Amino acid sequence: MKVFLVAGARPNFMKIAPLYRESLHRPGVECRILHTGQHYDYRMSLAFFKDLELPAPDYYLDAGPGTHGVQTAKIMVAFERVCLKERPDWVVVVGDVNSTLACAITAKKLGIAVAHVEAGLRSFDLSMPEEINRIVTDSVSDCFLVTEESGMQNLMREGKPASRVHCVGNVMIDNLFHQLERLGNGNGYRLSTRRVKEENSPYAFLTLHRPSNVDDRETFSGIVEALNEIASERAILFPVHPRTKKKIAEFGLDLSPNIRQLPPLGFRESLCLWKDSEAVLTDSGGLQEETTALGVPCITIRENTERPATVELGTNILAGTKKESILRAYRSSPEKRNRYTVPPLWDGRAARRVWEVLLNGGSGAGPAGTGGTK
Repeated sequence: MKVFLVAGARPNFMKIAPLYRESLHRPGVECRILHTGQHYDYRMSLAFFKDLELPAPDYYLDAGPGTHGVQTAKIMVAFERVCLKERPDWVVVVGDVNSTLACAITAKKLGIAVAHVEAGLRSFDLSMPEEINRIVTDSVSDCFLVTEESGMQNLMREGKPASRVHCVGNVMIDNLFHQLERLGNGNGYRLSTRRVKEENSPYAFLTLHRPSNVDDRETFSGIVEALNEIASERAILFPVHPRTKKKIAEFGLDLSPNIRQLPPLGFRESLCLWKDSEAVLTDSGGLQEETTALGVPCITIRENTERPATVELGTNILAGTKKESILRAYRSSPEKRNRYTVPPLWDGRAARRVWEVLLNGGSGAGPAGTGGTK
């Protein structure tokens, strides 16, 4: 069985890594990695392959920058050529970026089965490009691999066949546990972030990159005001996304000197910092899940989340984007450390379940709504 694992942006690499590692234990599976090049900066893409112990991609589409339309079109044209040459049995897409959407549509039109990892997540906010990507991808997928109960419910409401919907757990958590084990074997002592961690403890950890947060001057200014107030109490370690760095300069925003601005970090360097932080402030989807798995309080600087289990069960607090609401969420975040549970099947074995489903043709014989996957 020939399977393509599609990745195009930073979070995708973390999700395909455990899937690729698990494929090596599956006789008869030929697993190819395809990198669309959606994130074209080396430090934010190709370096991640080394960090995550992935081989060089079998195909690199070199999509590069552009508007949503330009980027999606480039990926579709290039991916079509690869699919016609290789004719895989499955195309596995992960997450909700432009690459996810482009490759799912292309494969479906060529009659190739599509499996969507993280299917069914919904923010119900169509102003988010990612939400459109999620909905369209799920509209053409043949197999739905779900991380949490809300995804199951959303797909059932949308009329997806129960035999094709499988709650498999969360491959992000598989990757997290694998990388924690690597850190525990002494790898953390060689990381570039070790010194900054020792010099600034205790600290909070920050990531911020979503266009809705950083592209609007008023919104971004209010967020910075909240962060500066938090920084008056403790250091904030902030690996700065290139987009965010550009907007800080463009808007002339002044960040407290107690907000330590760092270059973009590899996964393990970042993990070394946030796992021991007092709290994580972020607009990332993946960090909401990873912090929940490790019991680290998370303040999500967004008005909504497509990962409600992290709020209902986990350590996540939805803070909004206003100064007052962010500060309120930060003040209440310590309570989350002792009042959380990890969502079901976030146990480091999701990739194993994904391959069981794919090798079974994408269907299952379990009760309606579960796909039979445990």
